Amino acid sequence: MTTANPGGTPTGRRTTSADVSGHGTRRLSTETKSALKTTEFFVYIAAVIAVLIASMLVGTEEGHLDYFRADRAWMYIVILTVGYMLSRGLAKSGSRDNYDDNGS
Repeated sequence: MTTANPGGTPTGRRTTSADVSGHGTRRLSTETKSALKTTEFFVYIAAVIAVLIASMLVGTEEGHLDYFRADRAWMYIVILTVGYMLSRGLAKSGSRDNYDDNGS
């Protein structure tokens, strides 16, 4: 038997389309972690810094050309960025876990 609370809605029931308090619909699936909380973000930042440092350190020596010019370094950074964006997209596409209000 359910008892009525002072607002008139029986306790022990769940709403399916809108919350009783008028806050909108409830979530049906979980979200992935924020991008700033993942290890792939920190690996991406470290790889970009490593490419920039390597490009700065590898320079023109006597009798040799510059093997790792800035345009090549920026191309590698773009490739790293595309890879990072793809990995985040794959992480978000595979995160459709069921979600219910009691946390299980």
